Amino acid sequence: MANHEPVSKHVSKEVVKRYVRDIKSADAWSMFRIIADFVKGFDELGEIGPAVTIFGSARLKEESKYYHMARELGNKLASKRFNVLTGGGPGIMEAANLGAFEHGGVESIGLNIDLPFEQTKNPYTTKEESFDYFFSRKVMLVKYSLAYVIFPGGFGTLDELFEALTLVQTRKVEGVRIFLVGADFYNPLINFLEECLISNKMIDAEDIALITITDDLDFVVSEIEKSVAVQISGLEEKGLDDTKHYKRLSEFFGERNIKFGKDS
Repeated sequence: MANHEPVSKHVSKEVVKRYVRDIKSADAWSMFRIIADFVKGFDELGEIGPAVTIFGSARLKEESKYYHMARELGNKLASKRFNVLTGGGPGIMEAANLGAFEHGGVESIGLNIDLPFEQTKNPYTTKEESFDYFFSRKVMLVKYSLAYVIFPGGFGTLDELFEALTLVQTRKVEGVRIFLVGADFYNPLINFLEECLISNKMIDAEDIALITITDDLDFVVSEIEKSVAVQISGLEEKGLDDTKHYKRLSEFFGERNIKFGKDS
């Protein structure tokens, strides 16, 4: 089993200077690197079919209970023929990719980020891509996913959680469910949202309902299947039943004889 160190603090001055120059400069050439990120993402992921994105800490080791849960979830999703999409690194990302990889029959996808320090790619992907920018990678992790499952993690994981929440809250994406795995870890965060944000009317009480906290992995998989039926119905209502996305979902679930929320 791989045991990666997620971050190397030994960074060459040349690498740091390259990133600082890229971020701070107004060099028009940076635009082409941004475009390149999006082009390769669209090319690689445009035809992958139904996928679920799993977020979580790169620093959690194999002995963590959350590592084992992420591995199990990756396997369970693969058993239902969902592709598994992660940030491609170690920790939770590695575990989820490993679970899907072990089951087989689906794509285990890793979208890594090119950092000024080393983030080691995990070896359990069937498809991988590296990105220069966090924002372009995050678009790909969200755009091509039918649900988001967030395990415990640090700044990056929380950034991804609140990005997903904002997209769903503002209806930039619809029908997509957000699951938090790790009730003990995330309950204090929910308390903060209720006691500080809702009480100060910065969010509405119903916004909390966008989040489902559970450690029941079978429930997560079942709810994801149900949510896809809602997404298919939503595409029909919007007249998008001639799109490739709709046709892929319909074909996928039609083969498994799933009734899209309709009585048989």
